[in-house]
Amino acid sequence: MQEVLDAEGFLRAEGHRVGRREDSESRAMPGRAHTLSATQLFGLPGSEDAVAPALRLTGTVLSVKDLRAGEGVSYGYAFRAAADTRIALVTGGYAQGVVRALGGSVDVAIAGERRPIVGRVAMDVCVVEIADAAVRRGDEVLFLGDPARSEPSLGEWARVTGLTAGELVTTVGLRAIREEAP
Repeated sequence: MQEVLDAEGFLRAEGHRVGRREDSESRAMPGRAHTLSATQLFGLPGSEDAVAPALRLTGTVLSVKDLRAGEGVSYGYAFRAAADTRIALVTGGYAQGVVRALGGSVDVAIAGERRPIVGRVAMDVCVVEIADAAVRRGDEVLFLGDPARSEPSLGEWARVTGLTAGELVTTVGLRAIREEAP
């Protein structure tokens, strides 16, 4: 992280604040002329500057099955198919940071297409309606990505849940596998 800050011309200032080198001499409070907010540092929505997201949250298709009109899925059959369709059981539930309020309210990306989460989000899985999409076991499911590429975004989650982007990021639990991006 420090290499990135150094390359971009940021320096460590008092406390934990970070400021631009070229700005620090022009202000009464050195190092505070240009500080990185948490939204900028972590690529969260709400930043005044356009930043690339620092978080990508994915899951995997566990199984695919047909669902006939009237059949239900999820706790209490919270989702009932209006017509014959197909669904995918996907890794990613509230233990991994997929907030329960997202069931029936947001899309994920599977096989290059956005598909809705249906029913209730469970502890480790959720159900996605895939209709006629060419989806199979083992396919990657994108919960959160880059909105600039029309991928599901943290901003969408914030609008649906009423939580801030920072609050949503902290829900990504210890059961989510973390990998450092190149």
